[in-house]
Amino acid sequence: MAKYKVSVDRDACIGDGVCESLCPEVFKLDDEGISTVLKPEIDDSLYDCVKQAVESCPAECITLEKIED
Repeated sequence: MAKYKVSVDRDACIGDGVCESLCPEVFKLDDEGISTVLKPEIDDSLYDCVKQAVESCPAECITLEKIED
């Protein structure tokens, strides 16, 4: 099972919250309204929702990187 690294550029995040609404298992807005990553490493089971969050983020501040096959 593949593993992926998920990260958010908190300086670029505008707090839209689309990531949290699409993938609440991985993303949560903090008290300042900025996205935080709850699970910095994911497997295939969460790939689709994180990929959708990456593609939907208006600030383009989420990265998804394959780290293991």
